[in-house]
Amino acid sequence: MIRETNLTLYDESKITTLSSLEHIRLRPGMYIGRLGNGAHQDDGIYVLLKEVIDNAIDEFLMGNGTHIDITLKDGTVTVRDFGRGIPLGKLVDCVSVINTGAKYNNDVFQFSVGLNGVGTKAVNALSSRFLIRSFRDGECAEALFQQGVLVHEKREFMQDAQPNGTFVEFVPDKALFGAYQFNLEFIEKRIRNYAYLNTGLSLVFNGTLYHSEHGLLDLLSEETGTANLYALAYHKAERLELAFTHSNEYGEEYFSFVNGQYTIDGGTHLSAFKEGFLKGVQVFYKKEYRSEDIREGIRAALAIKLKNPVFESQTKNKLGNSDIRAWLVSAVKSAVEDWLHKNPEAAQQIEQKIMANERLRTELNQVKKESREAAKKIALKIPKLKDCKYHLHDGLLGETSTIFITEGDSAAGSMVSSRDVLTQAIFSLRGKPENMFGRKKAAIYKNEELYNMMMALGIENDPSELRYARVVIATDADFDGFHIRNLLLTFFLSYFEELVTGGRIYILETPLFRVRTKKETRYCYNEKERNEALAVLGAESEVTRFKGLGEINPTEFGQFIGADMRLVPVTIDTLRTVPQVLLFYMGKNTPDRREYIMKNLVDA
Repeated sequence: MIRETNLTLYDESKITTLSSLEHIRLRPGMYIGRLGNGAHQDDGIYVLLKEVIDNAIDEFLMGNGTHIDITLKDGTVTVRDFGRGIPLGKLVDCVSVINTGAKYNNDVFQFSVGLNGVGTKAVNALSSRFLIRSFRDGECAEALFQQGVLVHEKREFMQDAQPNGTFVEFVPDKALFGAYQFNLEFIEKRIRNYAYLNTGLSLVFNGTLYHSEHGLLDLLSEETGTANLYALAYHKAERLELAFTHSNEYGEEYFSFVNGQYTIDGGTHLSAFKEGFLKGVQVFYKKEYRSEDIREGIRAALAIKLKNPVFESQTKNKLGNSDIRAWLVSAVKSAVEDWLHKNPEAAQQIEQKIMANERLRTELNQVKKESREAAKKIALKIPKLKDCKYHLHDGLLGETSTIFITEGDSAAGSMVSSRDVLTQAIFSLRGKPENMFGRKKAAIYKNEELYNMMMALGIENDPSELRYARVVIATDADFDGFHIRNLLLTFFLSYFEELVTGGRIYILETPLFRVRTKKETRYCYNEKERNEALAVLGAESEVTRFKGLGEINPTEFGQFIGADMRLVPVTIDTLRTVPQVLLFYMGKNTPDRREYIMKNLVDA
C-alpha cells in the first residue's frame, strides 16, 4: 500500500523570521486585542491612542511634566508631553524593537502601566504613518515610519529650543482597520478618567482642558450626580485611592484602575476591595450582614498603584496579581471602618440601606419559592430559547458566543436556520414585553416572558454569571421594533445595569434594502447606501424594501449575522443620566414627553 504524502516542500527555506513590527502587523490581535472600526470603545484605534497617552502619563507619574496636548484632526492623532523625552540615541529602537525601553527599570518607572516594551511599537506597526520626535536639552531626534518601515531619521540641535518631552503623530492604517471612524465621546471619557486619576495633571484635547483636583471623588460625583443616599466617601493613601456611595438603584457599579489603566473587567484588586469593604462594614456594625445586602446599590471607584502589575492580556482590562489580596483587603477594611466612625450620620443611612436590602431579598426569595416548580421545568428547557453549544466561560469559542433577542417567531425562524449553532443562540419574544420602569425586581418573577429571558441569560443571581459574551437585540427597524428595543433596554438598565456598562448589550443592524441585477446583489442599510447602489448598478435594478427581519430569506440572512455582522454597542455616558432618561421616555406620559414626541414627529 502506498501512503499519500504531502507534496508541499517543508525544509529550511520555509522557516521565516519576522521583525518585531512585521509580527505585530501579522498578528495584531496579540497586541491590541481587536481591530474593529471605531464603533466600540475597545476597538484597536483607541488602544493605539491609549498606548501613546500611557507613556505620557508615566512621565507625569515620575514627576516630569504636568501638561499633555492631544489632538485629533482628519484622522491624524498627535500627542505631545513635556516629560524627559526619549534618549535621543535610542529613539528608533524604542519604537521599533520589542522588549526595548526603560519600563524594566524600577528606578526610572515605578508605577507604569506598560511594562512589556510593546505599546508604542504596536502603534508604529499598525499605522500608515508614524512620526516621533524627542526633545532633550536643546537637541531633537526624529524618526518617520510608514506601516512599520523606517523612512527617515535625523538628529539635530534646535535653533529655537523647545521644552523637553516627546511628540507622537500617527494615522491608523486603513489597510488593517478598514473604514474606521473615531468616536469623540469614547476619547473624551478616557481623557476625563486620566484627569481624575492624576490630580494636578492637565490634559488638553482639541482645545478642551481636562483637570481634576479631587481625583476619584470628582469621578464618582460626575458619574452618580446627586441621586446618592449620603455624601461620597473618600480615602487616599500612597498606593490606594477609593470613593464610594449607595443609591436606590439595583445592582453594583465599580470603576477600577491600576496605575491609571481602567480595568473594565476588574480583577484581583476589585475582588479584594469587595472583601475588604464587607469586612469593614461587618466589624463596624458588629453584625454579620450578608455581602449582597451590603453591596446592593453601591457605586464605587478604586485605584491602586503597583510596581509590577500582571494583566491578563495586552489590552490590560483585567488584573491578575494574586499577591496583592492581603494588603489591599486590610487597607480597604481600615479605610471603610475609619470613614464610618468619622461620619455617623452616613453610617446610619448605610445601615438603613442594608436592612432595606435584607427586606427586599427576603421578599424576592418568597417570590422565588412560589415559582420554584416552574423554575425547575424552565431549567430543563427554557421556552423560546434555541441554545448554542459554547457559552461565555467555555474558552475561545465561548468568548464569541452571542444570544439574539428577536421579536416573534417569524424573525427567529430566519435566524435559527442560518445561525452558527456552536456560538449563536436565539431567544424569541412573543411581542412587546411589559414596561418594567419603576417596578420592583420581584415583578420579573410574575412576568413569564421576562423571567424566561432572565433564566436564558443566566443572570438571575448575578450579572457576572451571564452565559453569553454578547446580548444582541434584533428587532425590526420600524416603530414597533424601536419600542421593543426601548422596553428591553429599560429592563436591563433597571435591574442589570452592569450588562450595559460592561459592554455586553448590542443592537443588530440588518439591511433595509436589497438592490440587485442578474449579475450582482447589494444589501443597503440606509437610503444613502441604496442610492449609491442604484447609481452603480443602474436605475433599472430591482429594489426590495425589507419591512421586517422575517422577510429576509434564511439563505440571505446568514451573512448578516456572520463575520461581517454590524453591531451597535449600547453605551451610557454617565450613570447619573440613566434615571432621568428612563423617567422621561418610559415613565408616565407627561406633557413634556408629549410635546417632545409631537415636535419630532413634525420634524420627521
